[in-house]
Amino acid sequence: MSATTITKVYAHQVYTNRGNPGVEAIVITENGALGRAMCTSGISIGTHEIEFQFDGGAKFRGKGVMRAVNNVSNIIAPAIIGMDASDQQAIDAAILGIMPDAKEHIGGNATAAVSAACLKAGAQALGIPLYRHIGGASAMYLPVPGVAMAAGDARYGGGITTPGGKPTMSVMCFGFDKFADASYACWDIHTRWAEKMKKLFGGIPNIRDFISIPEGVFNSDLEIWELMCDTIREAGYEGKAGFQMDVATDTYHNKEDDKYYGLFDRTPKTKDQLMDFYKRIVSDYPFVIIEDPFNEDDYETTAIATKELGIQIVGDDLFTTNPKRVSYGISKGAANAVLLKVNQVGTISEALEMIQYAYKFGYAVMPSDSRGEGESIADYAVGINAGSIRESGIGPRGNRFLEIEEELGERAHFIGARGLKGERNQKRADELGQ
Repeated sequence: MSATTITKVYAHQVYTNRGNPGVEAIVITENGALGRAMCTSGISIGTHEIEFQFDGGAKFRGKGVMRAVNNVSNIIAPAIIGMDASDQQAIDAAILGIMPDAKEHIGGNATAAVSAACLKAGAQALGIPLYRHIGGASAMYLPVPGVAMAAGDARYGGGITTPGGKPTMSVMCFGFDKFADASYACWDIHTRWAEKMKKLFGGIPNIRDFISIPEGVFNSDLEIWELMCDTIREAGYEGKAGFQMDVATDTYHNKEDDKYYGLFDRTPKTKDQLMDFYKRIVSDYPFVIIEDPFNEDDYETTAIATKELGIQIVGDDLFTTNPKRVSYGISKGAANAVLLKVNQVGTISEALEMIQYAYKFGYAVMPSDSRGEGESIADYAVGINAGSIRESGIGPRGNRFLEIEEELGERAHFIGARGLKGERNQKRADELGQ
């Protein structure tokens, strides 16, 4: 038995910042190393995401996860105890090989939590940082971070289904030499924004969080973007910061007439009208990233947007970190970046497989921690040398990035605008000399 041998595996049901409970898995090795990882469901969920196990019934409104927790102890643990925690591929293969359609029957939330906990236990048992365990000696690039700005799906009457606060608006800080400088810009911009929103409608200036925009404050999102431009300009970061928007378009899409309702303003839009709208705002405002600009199965129109808008187009609900959906999207030229939610696909190995496939065909990978990855998402991002990341400029995730930058020392490289896909973004990098 080696120091990295798994000796104990168990789980808890825990509260999360996403509202619903999550599965927290704990993996312990022979030398006492402990890996702890949590998996939770998101606020807006694509229909093609992996199935989670929920308890049903009245408690936690049916979203309790004790069934998944028990599956960790009773089904997964016996299958991997005695295995080498540093051999991630073997562990994940063992989990998936427990039974046919293991993720469906055991719960993707159970498999994902255990898989990630094994990854962390393996790194700790080896005595190396998580990003180094993931990426080896090549892990040295820090991504362009963002900071949350505006959210609130009810501002124009809400969507067709539950939009979960989308669209959300963030500011990406790319025109800097170090992550620490980009992080400070995130703090500066958000602080000024929160103060501006408090004066406007009493929005609470809570650092790190999206400011929820109630109905009746703005007539359209154009007014929000004007104020975001003013805030960036006032802070002195014009040309060094731009907009990221997660549209979650499918929640505004009426499949019966193929129109979008309550999106950006109160006017219903066909997909052609929505495309024209995107062209206008990309020309008029410093957009650098748009996520899910059309509904989650509209690869063709997303491909047109990718070609014509010239910025980073990210597929989240479009891809759901699923290698098969990413492969199909690549064949269509839909999007040029994949949103990585490690817990969305079921195991670490499958996520890494998807990442390498995306890189092979020139797609970027943009990590997000919305499925419970927490500050470890910083290690994932550096481990895979991601060019950009959802938010993460400040708060616990920002702190972890700052720590990694210090650990790497002279080997640390902030990738800047060069890490963003699209011709417009590469032009920004050229103008900044990055």
